[in-house]
Amino acid sequence: MNKHDSERICGMLESLGASAVDSIDECDIVIYLTCCVREAADVRLYGQASSIKNVPLRKGSPLKTRILAIGGCIGQRDSDKLKSIVGNVDVVFGTHNIGHLPALLEDSIENGKTVVEVLEESSGFPTDLPTHREKPWAAWLPITIGCNNFCSYCIVPYVRGREKSRTMEDIVEEAIKYKSEGVLELTLLGQNVNSYGRDLYGDSKFYDLLCKIDELGFARLRFATSHPKDISDDVIKAFGSLKSLQPALHLPVQSGSDRILKEMNRKYTADYYLGLIGKLRSARPDVALSTDIIVGFPGETQEDFVATYKLVDKVKYHQVFTFIYSKREGTPAAKIVDNTPKDLIQKRFDSLVELVADRANELNQQDLNSTMDVLFEGASKKDANVLVGKSPKNQTVHVELGNKKASDFTGKILPVKISEAKTWYLKGDLLAV
Repeated sequence: MNKHDSERICGMLESLGASAVDSIDECDIVIYLTCCVREAADVRLYGQASSIKNVPLRKGSPLKTRILAIGGCIGQRDSDKLKSIVGNVDVVFGTHNIGHLPALLEDSIENGKTVVEVLEESSGFPTDLPTHREKPWAAWLPITIGCNNFCSYCIVPYVRGREKSRTMEDIVEEAIKYKSEGVLELTLLGQNVNSYGRDLYGDSKFYDLLCKIDELGFARLRFATSHPKDISDDVIKAFGSLKSLQPALHLPVQSGSDRILKEMNRKYTADYYLGLIGKLRSARPDVALSTDIIVGFPGETQEDFVATYKLVDKVKYHQVFTFIYSKREGTPAAKIVDNTPKDLIQKRFDSLVELVADRANELNQQDLNSTMDVLFEGASKKDANVLVGKSPKNQTVHVELGNKKASDFTGKILPVKISEAKTWYLKGDLLAV
């Protein structure tokens, strides 16, 4: 969601004559959109924002000093506090007033003061704002904002607000626009896409929405994120029936322990979750699964951790985003006293990461010598001679460019014969050039 918000902000500022640049050295205005789900993001923000004041302003800048703006979830949560935490901040804005940012920047520049505007809720969606898409061939399309789940560890409902759905007509209209602009891959966004439409229509209409978007003929359709308690049998079956829906699903489990899941307020059991996985693999045997897992939730015992370890071993994910629990003030879990040694939590975390890598490697080996369509995104940042793309299962795929140019293939879907399978990527050869 922050990436999508970034594209909106980029579009707004470009429409006013600004240009995006590649480094802070060239920047007159620096804008941070920062998640506050984990403490690490806070620490990085404070460090980077403070260091900006030591970077000289570029020659020829029309400004006397560089302007620093902080938004996103951390702007919504900390608002006025950011003025004291980050002494050089000029603008603070929240998740509900992105469209006001140009005016806030202008106010700060003209009057030489720190401007703070954080609204408690938004009146609608920022869908009418101009957008600068990072990838012309791919688009994010938000279908809901906010969240009603209140997982005990999560700050999101407090900074993104209650769940609101866009009308189906509005979503389809925007999707049609993206299709006319040549978008190949469309990703539907929401904190919990599976509950889409409940506030408008009285019941979830996510399956109906998927069907309408599929009819538009996108090459690839994806969505994020799903809550296990809300994903319906119709949506599960859609993986086997809708042509554009890609065989990849992010389904956060968070823990394999029923006791911890209850403490987290997740409202499902490990067995229920495993039942969903069984249905998914019946509907689409080649579906690639990813998940989120928190290690070290307050009070987690060795027995609880072993239950999580066994679940991961059983499901076999292509990718797992593993996190050590991060205390977030204002959430119910922050009040739980926990004396588990940090080194023990780290040991559990490390063993889980090792298991995840082993299973991911095994799964990738199954695609060795296969041919798959790959949507290429450009040259690798680490090696300009390597072309990088994504498979239908969202695996990273590398292809040696040789004497060819990455730009000749960027934004195209082409068949690749897989010759090597590594833990986190596949390598292959183009079959059509």
